[in-house]
Amino acid sequence: MPLLSSPLRWPGSLLRALLPCSCVLCGATGDAPVCPACAHAHTRELRPRCPCCANPVAPHDSGRRCGACLADSPAFDATVVACDYADPVDRLVLQLKFGARLALAPWMARRLRDAILACEGLALPELLCPVPLGPRRLVERGYNQALELARPLSGALGIALAPRLLVRQLETAAQSGVAPGERRRNVRGAFAVADDAQTLAGRHVGVVDDVMTSGHTLDELAGVLKRAGAARVTNLVFARTPPP
Repeated sequence: MPLLSSPLRWPGSLLRALLPCSCVLCGATGDAPVCPACAHAHTRELRPRCPCCANPVAPHDSGRRCGACLADSPAFDATVVACDYADPVDRLVLQLKFGARLALAPWMARRLRDAILACEGLALPELLCPVPLGPRRLVERGYNQALELARPLSGALGIALAPRLLVRQLETAAQSGVAPGERRRNVRGAFAVADDAQTLAGRHVGVVDDVMTSGHTLDELAGVLKRAGAARVTNLVFARTPPP
């Protein structure tokens, strides 16, 4: 009988000692993909935000919708983010999305969970769903980063996950590569509720994604969900791109 059993059966503390992590942001050795010092410095949410779109607002406007959401109300009802999409946090998102650093997803989900639970008066969704990738991009990447976030977030919040509730029926260009004025048109009609999806009548759905920039993708998805009967849609997003 071998002296050492399978590494999968080793205690977590022993594995961490033998195979320590390096912080993605500063390189410090530890037992998490982001060290506590960097987490405190770069992902601690302090600024007041619009409760609808999560863009920053002045302190005296905290808790109130921003002018943009009042002028042109989106289909979604609320947005919660963990931090800004800015240096150096953008490296976490890029490594998860394009570098297959899947170990970052549970860590990011914990930061997002903390932000959600810190929102006073926020009604939690009844089910979560990730922003879907198209078949071609899913094959190229091998995973959907939004689903990798949604799985641990579902467990952390005790909310059911519906990973195939939404489908991308049109392969669209990545929003990051589309001119700002064309982004709404780029995703128009791109999504649908799956034919075999559970009923959404009167339900509150949480849509999970890694980054929110213009908000057009999430607005399109919220419209699809509400036309299918959802009563409320809340975006749960790790990072928000600050306005220019």
